[in-house]
Amino acid sequence: MNRADGILLVNLGTPEAATPEAVRRYLAEFLSDPRVVELPRLLWLPILHGLVLRLRPARSAQKYAAVWTPQGSPLAVHTEQQAEQLAARLASVPGAAGVRVGHAMRYGTPRIADVVAKLAAEGCKTLRVLPLYPQYARSTTLSVRDVLQALRLDGRTRVPALEMVEDFHLHPAYIAALAAGVRRHWAAHGPGEILLMSFHGLPQRAVQRGDPYERQCHATARRLAQALELDASRTRVTFQSRFGPAKWLEPYTEPTLQELARGGVRRVDVITPGFVSDCLETLEEIGLGARETFLEAGGQEFHLLPCLNESPEWIVALAQIALEHPARPV
Repeated sequence: MNRADGILLVNLGTPEAATPEAVRRYLAEFLSDPRVVELPRLLWLPILHGLVLRLRPARSAQKYAAVWTPQGSPLAVHTEQQAEQLAARLASVPGAAGVRVGHAMRYGTPRIADVVAKLAAEGCKTLRVLPLYPQYARSTTLSVRDVLQALRLDGRTRVPALEMVEDFHLHPAYIAALAAGVRRHWAAHGPGEILLMSFHGLPQRAVQRGDPYERQCHATARRLAQALELDASRTRVTFQSRFGPAKWLEPYTEPTLQELARGGVRRVDVITPGFVSDCLETLEEIGLGARETFLEAGGQEFHLLPCLNESPEWIVALAQIALEHPARPV
């Protein structure tokens, strides 16, 4: 495999501020993507602009404010730091010292097109794009490919030869990094009765149309449980972040936590393997909302384990995935 001379990490995106105006701009872009909301445009866009973007930004801004940091959005901060630490790591890898590293967001800033143009101007002739989504879904991974293909076909900007990693849900270094984080937490706090693995949800119809996301989530969970030597009685796999009235992947995270607490489970540990960076969905939805659900249902201890973030094991894994994992041309 020819080694690329540039690597671009791509995450989902985040508002630039925890304000209704910034959240409205972000949601307008995010929810206008036909890969995200697979409804006819004539039906969805009036709902989006007439209802969703009038009601949701204020509520979402309050949630963002609850997890915002002095440096900004947790997702933005972690993604930037991951790119910086990956670049530092590659500087010590034989043959990779000259590889440039950039980061971008699918929605919001920094924009993919801007960072690709910057890396091309700096001399990158081959750019390997690594979406930070371990499990493949059309609504995430394929949406990134859409942008890259549009850039390649546009012709107005010089674009390097592009290749993209589709997923890394079973990469040994990714699994090892997840397991190391769990063991680190257990060493400090002891193990809980149940390790609940919560993945971002997806409409059920997407899986029915052939999306491999659900299968890959369960494969990741099984491999992580094996690495931790946990039998099935001590683990649960659930899905969070349901949006809209359609049926999504089940079981849902919060009802499962209620059932566990009402069934006598006193302590649960929650990990979110589909997110490589802590963000609104981990810190607020799970760390605040799901925690409250579990405790109100009778649970006594709720432990949210950090995402991979900048853990040493994850930076090592990032380097291996970015340099060696199979990728497809764009």
